[in-house]
Amino acid sequence: MGAAFAMAVFAWGICFYGPSAFLHALHDGRGWSVSLVSAAITGHFLVSALIVARLPAIHARFGVLRVTRAGILALALGTPAWALAPVPGGLVPAMLLTAVGWAFTSGAAINTIVSRWFPTGRGPALAMAFNGASFGGILGLPVWAALIAWLDFAAAAMIVGAATLLVLWPLAGRYFRADGPAPAPPPAANARELWAQRRMRSLSLGFAVGIAAQIGLLSQLFSMLAPALGEGGAGAALSLATACAIIGRTATGWWLREAAGMRRAAMWNFWVQVAGSLVFLAADGDTVWALWLGCVLFGLGIGNLLSLPPLIAAAEFPAADVARVVALVTAVNQAFYAMTPMIFGVLRDTAGQGAMLVVCAVLQVVASVMVRRV
Repeated sequence: MGAAFAMAVFAWGICFYGPSAFLHALHDGRGWSVSLVSAAITGHFLVSALIVARLPAIHARFGVLRVTRAGILALALGTPAWALAPVPGGLVPAMLLTAVGWAFTSGAAINTIVSRWFPTGRGPALAMAFNGASFGGILGLPVWAALIAWLDFAAAAMIVGAATLLVLWPLAGRYFRADGPAPAPPPAANARELWAQRRMRSLSLGFAVGIAAQIGLLSQLFSMLAPALGEGGAGAALSLATACAIIGRTATGWWLREAAGMRRAAMWNFWVQVAGSLVFLAADGDTVWALWLGCVLFGLGIGNLLSLPPLIAAAEFPAADVARVVALVTAVNQAFYAMTPMIFGVLRDTAGQGAMLVVCAVLQVVASVMVRRV
C-alpha cells in the first residue's frame, strides 16, 4: 500500500497537477498561447484514456510489474520532454510519453494493484493509496514553483523525472511483482453488457462530467491565482486545496455505509465544488481571501472524485466485473476531461475568466443530477 501511495504521489504530481505548472511556465516564460499549451494537455489526457480502456488486457498480457515500470520510465522521460520542447510541435512527443505514464500509474492501475493485495478491506486500503494523489498535489505544485523559480523549467523537469525513476523503479520491483495474491478472475460481462446497465451509465457519465469540470479548472488555476497571490502563493493555495481533498475524502469515509450513501456523497461533493467555483467567480481574480476560500471549497471535493467510483463499482457490481468497470469508468472520465483543458483555455482566452468559471459550475450541477440516477 505504501508503494502504491508513493506511485500516486508522483503520478498525480506530474500528470494531474503538473500540467497547470507546465502551462504557466510555457505561457509566461516562452509566450506560447494558453490555448496551444492547453491543447497539448488535452492530448495527454485523451491518449491516456484510450490506453486505460485496455489496461486490464495489457496487465494480463505483460504483467503488472512490466507495465508499471514502463509507465515509470515514460514519466521519467516525458516530464523533461515538456520543458525541453524547442517549439510548440515538440509538445506532441512529450504528451505521448506522459500519457503512457499516466495510464500505467494512475487510478485504474492503482485500483488493480491495491485489489490484488487487499482482496478484503479494499476500501480503506484504496483510500490510503489515493491519499498519495492528494499529497501529489500538496507537494507537487510548490515543488514545481520553487524549482522553476530557483533554476528554470528545464532543470526542474529533469530533477523531477530523475527522482521519479530513482524512487519508483525499486519500489515497483519489490512490491508489484507477480508473486503476490492472484488477480481477480476474468470479467463475466463485456463492455456492451455493462453499458446496457443504467447504473453503469450514471456512474460513468456522472463522474465524467464532474471530473471534466474539475480538471478543466485545475489546469488553469495556477496561472489564474498567480497574478494576485504570486507564484509561491498560487502553489501554496493549490497545496491547501489538495490538503482539503484528504479532509473531504476522510470525512466522507466516516459516514459511508452503502452504495446509495456513496452516490449521495458524490452529489453533495459536486455541490461543494459548485460553491467553490462561484466563490472564485465572486473574487473576480483579485480578492485574495475569496481566492483562498475558493481553493478550500473546491479542494474538499477533489479527493472523492478519485476514490468514490471504485468503491461504488465494488458495491454495485459483481466482483468479477469490478476491474473492467473501473477501467471503463476511468477511460470515459479521461476522454471527457481530456478536452476541458483546451476548452477552458479557449474560453479564458476568448470569453474571459468569468465565463470559464460559470461553465465549470454548470457542469458540476449536471454531474450532481446524473450521478443520482441509478
